[in-house]
Amino acid sequence: MNSNPKKFKEFLTSACAAAVLGVTVIATQTDIISAQASNFQGGAPQVTEGPDDARYIRILFPAGVRSSWHSHTWGQLLMIEEGVGLHQIRGRAIEEFQPGEPFWTPAGVEHWHGAHPDVDALQLTIYEGTVNWLEPTTDEQYGGVRYRPMSRSSN
Repeated sequence: MNSNPKKFKEFLTSACAAAVLGVTVIATQTDIISAQASNFQGGAPQVTEGPDDARYIRILFPAGVRSSWHSHTWGQLLMIEEGVGLHQIRGRAIEEFQPGEPFWTPAGVEHWHGAHPDVDALQLTIYEGTVNWLEPTTDEQYGGVRYRPMSRSSN
């Protein structure tokens, strides 16, 4: 390498940059691990990664948009982040949800969800396994009786 001083200088500069980057990454990760450990008292919680088929997505339903009827092999956890969301389990009344209110649909339960007719809904969805899609939700079904669960009201 001494035969070409320019290439040697480039190699040395690259090696030094890689060493500095490596030390920075290790120091940063150590700080993160230490910070995480300092956030729990009385022992360390066990963290488990979710299964490979676990999904979490955000869906923006424009006003009046809803899913078809469907079910999930594991179940589905939903939460409205913005707007007003609707959810119906087959055979029951339509429930209305506001931001920050999670709701759970058990495995195999047929349901639909979407936005209020007049308000968009940004929805966080978490599910695992597969979705079994069924028939479309009709306008008549979507326009059915809605209620706001009392346990969720601010009154």
